[in-house]
Amino acid sequence: MAKPSYRSPIVTSLKWLLAALLLYIAVQLTGALYQHGGNLAAAKGQLTRQLQSFAMQNADYLPISALGGGLFNQHCAGCHDDPAQRAPSRAALGQMSLESIMVALEFGKMQPMASHLSKTQKGLIAFHLSGDDSASYQWLASARCDASGTASAAAPMAGSWGGDGNRRYSASNLTSGNVGELELAWSFALPRVADMRSQPAVIGDTLYLGDKSGRLWALDRHSGCVRNQVKLASGVRSAITVMQHNGRQQLLLADSLASIYAIDPATLAINWQRPVGNSAYSVISGSIATYNGNIYVPLSSYEVAAAGQPGHRCCTSHGGVVALDGASGQTLWSWQSTAEATERSVTPAGVEQLGPSGASIWSTPTIDAQRNRLYVGSGENFTHPATITSDAILALDLDSGKLLWSFQALAGDVWNAACLTGGANCPSDAGPDFDFGASVIMTSDSHGRPLLLAGQKSGHIYALDPDADGALLWQQRIGEGTSNGGIHWGMAAADGQLFVPLADPERPARPDYTPMPGVYAFNIDDGTLRWALAAERGCDYNPANRPLVGLAATASGAPRDLAQEYRCSYYHGHSAAVTASNDIIFSGRLNGQVNAYRQADGELLWQAETARPVAASNGIDGHGGAIDVGGQLIVGDWLYVSSGYSMFGQLPGNLLLAYKLPTTD
Repeated sequence: MAKPSYRSPIVTSLKWLLAALLLYIAVQLTGALYQHGGNLAAAKGQLTRQLQSFAMQNADYLPISALGGGLFNQHCAGCHDDPAQRAPSRAALGQMSLESIMVALEFGKMQPMASHLSKTQKGLIAFHLSGDDSASYQWLASARCDASGTASAAAPMAGSWGGDGNRRYSASNLTSGNVGELELAWSFALPRVADMRSQPAVIGDTLYLGDKSGRLWALDRHSGCVRNQVKLASGVRSAITVMQHNGRQQLLLADSLASIYAIDPATLAINWQRPVGNSAYSVISGSIATYNGNIYVPLSSYEVAAAGQPGHRCCTSHGGVVALDGASGQTLWSWQSTAEATERSVTPAGVEQLGPSGASIWSTPTIDAQRNRLYVGSGENFTHPATITSDAILALDLDSGKLLWSFQALAGDVWNAACLTGGANCPSDAGPDFDFGASVIMTSDSHGRPLLLAGQKSGHIYALDPDADGALLWQQRIGEGTSNGGIHWGMAAADGQLFVPLADPERPARPDYTPMPGVYAFNIDDGTLRWALAAERGCDYNPANRPLVGLAATASGAPRDLAQEYRCSYYHGHSAAVTASNDIIFSGRLNGQVNAYRQADGELLWQAETARPVAASNGIDGHGGAIDVGGQLIVGDWLYVSSGYSMFGQLPGNLLLAYKLPTTD
């Protein structure tokens, strides 16, 4: 009689688990193939990003840190574990965020030593180094709110980066008559952070703030004490958007891995998480827009910077917009700003060059419910051939994502970071890199005529007719623009006027260029200039000490004299978005100043210097820096300011500052 074979329950369970995993991969790959029209390479890329995101979300149960530690021991320990090499120790590297380590490995002074590693290997090393950050948060217990404190979900609420029509207007109690009385009430310093990129949101008495280390904070907005916090897979890159639908609220945000999170504001539990990138280089720079239970996500690409590295196979990525169901995170549609890239040429260095590419969507989508469409602005192409979707204002159907019309402000703008150093990937006949980085404003003039207002890095302002396929109604131009603005992150519209911040950094290599940094006000009806306020540096700066432009500053590894730069900043223009409220506007500057101006005539009414050391209210030392990207948040009698941004050589900082009127709400 044959002896029955023994089947281990562990082996049986592993077989079933493997079968389930293979079935999951097959289902996801089938869905990705359908979404990408049968393009196998694009579908495999999407599936890879989904698996990577799953691994990061479940890192506590997977040997990710151990794998990264093994790679570090093999490729990095020889220098970083040897004091004689004078390289930063493993412990010192552990004080950096995952995102900062990745920037150093991909674009910074570690790029030559890490060039033989894949992006996945670099990510594993970064995860290993940044994984245990408990020593940086020992202050947290004493900064928590009193148990007796309550978190009210009642109004006021500020939960959309641009507000209605992306006009960047906030109702508040601040006016030209009382804004001069604003005083600092509390401050919050973030460990392991040098860039304050994510604009907060407010629900009732709670302020929600994301940071570059990957933490989402829930703070009492009146005192700054910590109500709750959660650590996500990677750094929070977008502003926090509050979605309200069918009586339910969710916090929406994007991380540096191009994943979208929907989070319960009461508990900070993750309702769902979804990777939405269309390439390994995808990032989400603009914020998330919502309408009727759906969310709309703009896609951009950091390959524009990676192209500056020698040997990079440029370029395969492009921008897009993805629509998701707000309840489940399921994809409803996706629109791609270019076709898939194919081989076009070979660089003088013998590296394959592909195209079309680029046309990133850097800005927050503007929802037009009446016409059932959304509007976005796009950036330049990275490689030839140029497309009609670059440097353009684009109208997409809300239900399908179909491109309805485009207004191309500048044709043939093909540029990437190799052009900063004369690298092999710089396209022939390179353009000026004149993106639309600022969100499109939807408003109407004094006669009730609907308008779309768009600001470009060239310094151009365009007024378009949404009822005539984006026909040009009027245009204006301030200055000549640069790759860092011009008009960079956002304008504001209120009371028949358009308020425009101009960054215009100095460019010694362009003798024909005259920078015009400042704040400008225009009549919405016809574009006539109402007033102009030039931004003066206000201190003596030695041009020989100017920082390098763009990511070349990161790659150089040269030490910075930050004490001197904080005293007198090379960058001093208005790059961040402006915010309007009642009869005033707020605008932050790259030197750390935040100013309040009267809308009628531009008179300066209030000013705060934020690029200073601060013993923060949460018990640790912080330092303010450049004010860039997002504008200020205004709620009731309160003004919230994020200070610090160093991505392009500006002043680093890690502060959230809360100002209030003497009698608060």
